[in-house]
Amino acid sequence: MNLTIIGTGYVGLVAGTGFANLGNKVICLDNDEVKIAALLRGKLTIYEPGLEEIFKRNLKTGRLLFTSDAKKAVCESDVIFICVGTPTNHLQEIDLMAVEMVAVMIGRFMNGYKVVVNKSTVPVGTAMLVKNLIRANQGKAIDFDVVSNPEFLREGAAVKDFENPERIIIGTESKKAEEIMISLYRSVARTGRPIMVTDVRSAEIIKYAGNAMLATRISFMNQLSYLCDKTGADIKDVSRGIGLDSRIGPRFLHAGVGYGGSCFPKDVKALISTLKKYGCDADLFEAVHNINEKQKTVAVEKLKSVLQLNGSTIAIWGLSFKPKTDDIREAPSIKIIEELKRMGASIKAFDPVATSQAKKVLKEVAFFDDPYETIRGCDVLIVVTEWDEFRNPDMNAVKSLLKKPIIVDGRNIYDPKEMKKLGFTYIGIGRK
Repeated sequence: MNLTIIGTGYVGLVAGTGFANLGNKVICLDNDEVKIAALLRGKLTIYEPGLEEIFKRNLKTGRLLFTSDAKKAVCESDVIFICVGTPTNHLQEIDLMAVEMVAVMIGRFMNGYKVVVNKSTVPVGTAMLVKNLIRANQGKAIDFDVVSNPEFLREGAAVKDFENPERIIIGTESKKAEEIMISLYRSVARTGRPIMVTDVRSAEIIKYAGNAMLATRISFMNQLSYLCDKTGADIKDVSRGIGLDSRIGPRFLHAGVGYGGSCFPKDVKALISTLKKYGCDADLFEAVHNINEKQKTVAVEKLKSVLQLNGSTIAIWGLSFKPKTDDIREAPSIKIIEELKRMGASIKAFDPVATSQAKKVLKEVAFFDDPYETIRGCDVLIVVTEWDEFRNPDMNAVKSLLKKPIIVDGRNIYDPKEMKKLGFTYIGIGRK
């Protein structure tokens, strides 16, 4: 099948490469000519484990193409995936400008029946908006369908998620579009991993609902961590205890310094905005968002009880919003570092892959290429992102390199008893 992917960010590159690897001819379109030139040279513009190998292989075979020629991309496709960014604006509403521009472009260049697929995360009702814009910009009436096909790719595991999806959601009222989409996805569907066909508006809500539920579980545990701090309970035991209930399960029940990234913060805020737009209460999700924003600086508040921050030097391990990605969008590290700097501290930082991205937004921070060199001469170490290489460091070396043996464990990856035995002042999140 001939596919066009519009947008070459995380979703666009992973989906485009994945579909090409299944034997489709895929054209990836982007108006950033510098990015397109890099991709044509075989240089990936994102960090995603496992992507580079299949990207280069399909680029070499010619199944994966990159262009900034919009007319070529639209005319030579059967199915067009919209994978552009949908950030929130100053009103916390989703900015659909990029989606609207793409819809206008598709309408102008459409030369035959197409299935236009919204894969960007968009508010309910966007499919109808796209449909109206395409129709209004056609030179002559040409049949097409607009489908909602939300993505569920986790950064750091996106290739695996594409190849082995837990579910595929297809929102459409068109039998023709449904058959085309099922045919396209049949090779990646697995027994017990269903293709679910629903109406467009339900599909649009499913994406937001899923992310909001996961964000709620995180904020739920973070709020409970305060009670554990006050009473001497241990949030890890609480998490395991409730996670053993089959109705609840163990996933996303971990207290820490809050969630970040391009999905959870944006999608929770967008859902709040959408609920209010339709005259619905949004109390629960407003609480989820507020708890998370407060949680991002809880490590700083805890540190103030044992250290004079003004004039101190703080080491940060982990800058990306989660492991296995270089994405720092809405990362707790940013808020933590800015708060520490505001209180007069100097910052040294290390991340295995996200340093180049962090340098674009974090100023007056000393970046290092080695985790141990980062902590040399520092007053305290704060672990913000739970990269595997931080889980079992040489703690004797850590202790000798720090001026003061203080560790703030923002992801609860260390054993408090073990840390105390080694002579550390250990500060966790809701740990006994």
